[in-house]
Amino acid sequence: MVDHPRARKVADRIQQVVAQMIDTRIKDPRLGFVTVTDVRVTGDLQHASVFYTVFGDEEARGGSAAALKSATGLIRSEVGKQLGVRLTPTLEFVLDAVPETAAHLDAALLEAARRDREVTALAAEAQYAGEADPYKKPADDEDDLDDDGR
Repeated sequence: MVDHPRARKVADRIQQVVAQMIDTRIKDPRLGFVTVTDVRVTGDLQHASVFYTVFGDEEARGGSAAALKSATGLIRSEVGKQLGVRLTPTLEFVLDAVPETAAHLDAALLEAARRDREVTALAAEAQYAGEADPYKKPADDEDDLDDDGR
């Protein structure tokens, strides 16, 4: 999907129209709390992918997907009226995976923080295997110095 300035403007307008339609005109009881997160339009403005999230469990997601699929024609006709372009793009509704990805990343960050605390606790109790300073140092032999200090 190309990000031309005109395509971006069309995508933004489609996002507004679809969100307004979901909020006010679609009365399907299967439709849950749907949020339109992004719209991507092809460079030729023929196809639009509408990304959305649903607040709720798997049943709410399935019901909302079915409701959006059945209302696609109504939403597309309203998008065509409000866009004013020669050809109305086809609409494809795609469930956005951002919340699941964010939850996975959050869990991974918590696990990394837990492991860091474990390593820090182990490092605080650790002892050297040999001497504290394993590097050799030149001997400080003051007896070998001449009377001049050389």
